[in-house]
Amino acid sequence: MFNLDLLCKNSKIASRSLINVNDVTINNVLIYSAKLLKDNREIIKKENEKDVINAKQNGKSASFIDRLLLTDKVIDSIAEGFIQVSKLVAPLNKEVYSFYNEFQEISVKKITVPFGVIGIIFEARPNVTADAFALCFKTKNAVILRGGSDAINSNMAIVNVIKSALKEYGIDENAVSLITDTSRDVAKEFMKMNKYLDLLIPRGGASLIKTTLQESTIPVIETGTGNCHVFVDEFANIDMAVNVIFNAKTQRYSVCNALESIVIHSKILENALPKIEEKLLEKEVEIFADERAIKYLKNKLPATEEDFYTEYGCAKISVKVVDSIEEAIVHINEHSTGHSESIITENKENAEKFLNEIDSSCVYHNASTRFSDGFVFGLGAEIGISTQKLHARGPMGLEALVTTKYVVKGDGAVRK
Repeated sequence: MFNLDLLCKNSKIASRSLINVNDVTINNVLIYSAKLLKDNREIIKKENEKDVINAKQNGKSASFIDRLLLTDKVIDSIAEGFIQVSKLVAPLNKEVYSFYNEFQEISVKKITVPFGVIGIIFEARPNVTADAFALCFKTKNAVILRGGSDAINSNMAIVNVIKSALKEYGIDENAVSLITDTSRDVAKEFMKMNKYLDLLIPRGGASLIKTTLQESTIPVIETGTGNCHVFVDEFANIDMAVNVIFNAKTQRYSVCNALESIVIHSKILENALPKIEEKLLEKEVEIFADERAIKYLKNKLPATEEDFYTEYGCAKISVKVVDSIEEAIVHINEHSTGHSESIITENKENAEKFLNEIDSSCVYHNASTRFSDGFVFGLGAEIGISTQKLHARGPMGLEALVTTKYVVKGDGAVRK
């Protein structure tokens, strides 16, 4: 019978032993894990195939299957993520503040330290299993993974490989743990394990994140859904706008940094929108447009207010027409999930206004929202993209996985 309390307890014990593991060993484990992933790719793909077959039989969408599938290319990418993280400098034992109190005769330092045990709750994204371990291990945190039932075979295969690497270097295998009971009751029980867990990070859809925020007694970093926008300003280069929108929307529908809504200035509407539609139709993207935009489209699909709040995750997109950059900013800040927004414009003042006033974790000028990614930002693998403002915001790498403590030294000092 699955024992969650024991699993969490063992993870806590492992986290304390990690403090004394040197950086060279940490990096060697990551490099060896990358090698084992490649060496065991056929086993991993075979287990992943079981999950994919089940998902298809259960009628899962194409975007769902896309997130779930582990191809050779994906496995190589995961392994490369391990290598990249091994090359990064862990942000531990950094002195972020120092003070000498002459009156009390004490020295005070504030340094960065691991959280301890980090829990990751995620859906059918087996790559998260590896990415989460790599980042947590590099920062000497133990990690407990709770993936969805749809990816259980894939997750178990990856975790088994990682445990083999840990064992090879004499490190407590409980530095990484997988919750194999994927029931909702166990998931909710996990969210209340504050005796052992120091931080909880949900990665997935709006429902998962909402449930975690409501149920958890553990501090949570909210990794938000991605209702991302591109604003086509009146001073936009239309060809650039077409290309950026096409990339942001169609390169990969299922990711949280994919474009979901176009906001377009009325002065450029007649010239720009038909060209945007023509390009999007190459991938059969459905456009749900407001009353003013729909007049310039071949396919007349009226948008509702709900469309402007929707993260589609598929070949659908909404269009909103505005009469000023101020109106665009208000609309985006109201409907955005705080993830990633872009402005296409040749006007530097408008660009700066947009970048300053849009309240999202990532803002862009003349660039696709698809760049919101820890690997692209030089962070190595990514633990998630935070849309909150406490502790971490935007793509989260190593810096997001450390906290601080004060170290105070004296020579028999007593409070005066």
